[in-house]
Amino acid sequence: MKTPNKVVCIGECMVELYPAEKGLWQQGFAGDTMNTAWYLRQLFDGTWDVEYFTALGQDRLSDEMHAFLQRAGLAVDHIVRIADRQPGLYAIHLQDGERSFSYWRENSAARLLADDPDILQQIMTEQDVIYFSGITLAILPPKDRDTLLRLIGNARKNGQQVIFDPNLRPKLWKTQNEMCEAIERAAALSNLVMPSFSDEQDAFGDPSPSDTAHRYLTLGCEEVVVKNADAEIIHRALESAETRFAPKKIKPIDTTGAGDSFNAGFIYAKCSGKSLDDAISLAQNLAGHVIQKRGAIVELPKLVTAKRS
Repeated sequence: MKTPNKVVCIGECMVELYPAEKGLWQQGFAGDTMNTAWYLRQLFDGTWDVEYFTALGQDRLSDEMHAFLQRAGLAVDHIVRIADRQPGLYAIHLQDGERSFSYWRENSAARLLADDPDILQQIMTEQDVIYFSGITLAILPPKDRDTLLRLIGNARKNGQQVIFDPNLRPKLWKTQNEMCEAIERAAALSNLVMPSFSDEQDAFGDPSPSDTAHRYLTLGCEEVVVKNADAEIIHRALESAETRFAPKKIKPIDTTGAGDSFNAGFIYAKCSGKSLDDAISLAQNLAGHVIQKRGAIVELPKLVTAKRS
């Protein structure tokens, strides 16, 4: 039997509070790279090993989060446990289906996920695909960020596929210049970059999604998918011209996790050898289902998962 291929998603899983009925809050676990890992696990359905790497505390919520990741079928063998730390927390605020967040993460254990280069090196050498985000970079001290990026660069040189979502969150960075420099440095080390145009326009002043794609390609990546809310999606690669894909007009209930689930659909399809049209279609179907539910993590219906084959 062929050994399954492996993908690791690196970042921060947080305690999530999202609005329920009658002014109550529902508690779950979520975080941008973890959301993508969770959807990848459902899509791959055992054909690939999906690992999530982060750092957790040794408190009760960290134990519950670790158990949640295990129940989801994610490999968690390398997760670091750190005394006197705990998971970060965020609350979702909704207005007409669009979300904003409040965060409590200053003492998050995930800020130390790159503190041990040997563990990171071990994880990365075992993977076929490595996925990380701008939030992964933002929460790290500069020294650890440099360590992570150095090892990411080595992985790409070794022939592993590196996928990066810039996921720009200016409030997590000391300055915009620091954010932009780190994001472009990470993109230059990646094979595939998956930005969101509205974020890129605000941070880099890109006039159009096409300009966003061009900018990232000139940095050194090979392929770009520019997500664009309810407007056209742009795909461009070094060896192919720009392709535009019409949006699917869906009125959202909660857009939390939309980009993360879209990324999972596209990554799954790409790793499975599917066409670009099929990859974008699956990504849109998946994101379209997620934004019809509350919270970042939702179960996938058979209709969505069936379209993966």
